[in-house]
Formats: sequence, structure tokens, C-alpha cells
Amino acid sequence: MFYAYKSAAFTIRAAVEADAPALLAIYAPYVRETAITFEYEVPTEAEFAARIRRVLERYPYLVAESDGQILGYAYASAFHTRAAYDWAVESSIYVDREKKRMGLGRRLYEKLEECLQAQGVLNVNASIAYPEQPDEYLTADSVAFHTRLGYQTAGQLHFCGYKFGRWYHTVLMEKHLGSHLPQQQPVRPFEEIRARCSL
Repeated sequence: MFYAYKSAAFTIRAAVEADAPALLAIYAPYVRETAITFEYEVPTEAEFAARIRRVLERYPYLVAESDGQILGYAYASAFHTRAAYDWAVESSIYVDREKKRMGLGRRLYEKLEECLQAQGVLNVNASIAYPEQPDEYLTADSVAFHTRLGYQTAGQLHFCGYKFGRWYHTVLMEKHLGSHLPQQQPVRPFEEIRARCSL
């Protein structure tokens, strides 16, 4: 699907394992230079490709692309592995730091939610690193982004992440995509509903 926003024109498609180098190039600066992710070491391309493969076994993994260049990506993963949590996922999004504020993040999340809803997922949860005071490694921008997209704060874990010699909080945010019923239909794998999302 093609999107145009201000000066940016891009498509959103499902990721493939061969995208690993390009996605890793976006992700690596977040690992090395920010506390947005609590990961310390940049994963290898092989590990990153394996992560893509594992996600796609059940959930959407989407990329935004323009003229063959990947600008950002978003995906869902299991919130918890217990069966009762099947209708809940955790979302993640990373946009090239030089391509922010172009509408990429919003469109990626909207398409991600569209696919999750088609699967029958009801709860999208986001675990967001949050600073006591904004610093050079972390701001409150991600919480503001999720709030604009209709996510609500569900709680906060205090001083639970340690990176760059500093302690950070985690804000838990959630968005409901459907009704919670006494007899809930099973969640369908991404591959079964992929065509409904035009992917």
C-alpha cells in the first residue's frame, strides 16, 4: 500500500529475513546511543533475521519503504506465553532517526493495528522506557507518540532499567482493538489474514 505524507512517499509491506541488514542499521544506533531499548549489545545480522522469522510465524512484522530504502519498521510479539494471554501482544517500532516526524510511525502503527485486529488480537501493549528527567539518552517522546495514537497508561515500573550508568522507568501503555467476549474466537496467524491487510 502506498502512502504520501508531506514530502515523503512510502509503501508498507511485510518484512522478510533478507531485510535484516537494513533493519539492523536502523536499530543499532538505538542500542548504542539511546536508552529507548534496554538492549546493551547490537545483535548480529543472523540473530536479527531469526527474530524476524520468529515474529512472522504468528504476528505482523512490517516495514516502511521508499525507493528501495527501508525507513522504519514495526512488529508485534507475544505479551506473555501463557495461553490466557493469546489475545494480547506487545508492540515495537523503530524509525530511522533521520526520517522522524514524516508520518512513518503513525502509518506503521495503524497498519500494524489493522492486521492485529484482523487476527483477532484485542489488546496491544507497549512497554516504554521513560526517564525520571529527560536526558541525552532518553526523552518522553515515545509516551507522547502512543498517547496521540489512543494508547492509555496502565502503570509504571520504577527504576527497572539500568543503562549508561543511569536508572530508567518503564511506562506500560495499552490500547484495545475489539470487544472482550465470554466466548472469544482464537487468534489467527498473520499468514492467514495477510491478504486482508493488502500485504
